[in-house]
Amino acid sequence: MPISDIDLAIAAADAGAEVVRSYYGSSLTHFEKLAGDFATTADIDAEQAILTVLRAARPDDQVQGEESGRTGTGPASRLWLVDPLCGTLNYAVRNMLVAVNVALRTGTRVSAAAVADPFAGEVFWTDGENARLRRDGSGEPLVPSADSNLVDLNLDPPFPNRDTFRAATMLADDRFVARFRPRVVSTTLAVAWVAAGRRAAYVTDGHLEDSVHFAAGIALCQAAGCVVTDIDGAPVHTGRGGLVIAADARTHADLLSLIASQTRGLDRTD
Repeated sequence: MPISDIDLAIAAADAGAEVVRSYYGSSLTHFEKLAGDFATTADIDAEQAILTVLRAARPDDQVQGEESGRTGTGPASRLWLVDPLCGTLNYAVRNMLVAVNVALRTGTRVSAAAVADPFAGEVFWTDGENARLRRDGSGEPLVPSADSNLVDLNLDPPFPNRDTFRAATMLADDRFVARFRPRVVSTTLAVAWVAAGRRAAYVTDGHLEDSVHFAAGIALCQAAGCVVTDIDGAPVHTGRGGLVIAADARTHADLLSLIASQTRGLDRTD
């Protein structure tokens, strides 16, 4: 019986996570990229493991891999987005906060996505409608909650809106400090945590359409019922770009107000 797209996404993420676990703590070869970024042996081999799973079941589908680029001969309407190790800098210094992201865009929407946490043994997944967590062989729905008041801010470049918005500026805003508690995890695992109720929100700049890093997490949060927009509150992947994901409407509105004050150049201590 043919494997479904969501089961394939989960299997591919599991395959990548197994490689990531196997290399943890070992001496890793670094492959330099741009601006101080790099891949490691774990990134390369985890991506290959994911591609092997995808190709066995969907040999013609197009795949955009972070390390291997675009491959596949099928129509662009089916595109797998693969991030084999999100949090490479964490991983290279033996910090376990990393994720393996696999998402399938069909047409204009992500119809299957899985985010694996290699060290917690968890897989967050969505079939485009349901959002669930698989852990220890059992499953449970993802339920967003803002109760923690923890907000993850992505401080990694690039910053396309740097003249009018910087996530780092929110850290010095008295209103942010009074309302939220900042976290900087430096991996898109934190996006899945918003869907799971472990974070109140996530904020980043950037142009993220068809992003191998963010596609799976965005789809999870949308399916879980989070509020997901760009940094101006417009539909995601429109306007200036960026991303504000919040567990509820109040949290989302408060974050947009803080961002808008940067855009207007207002005194943030008012």
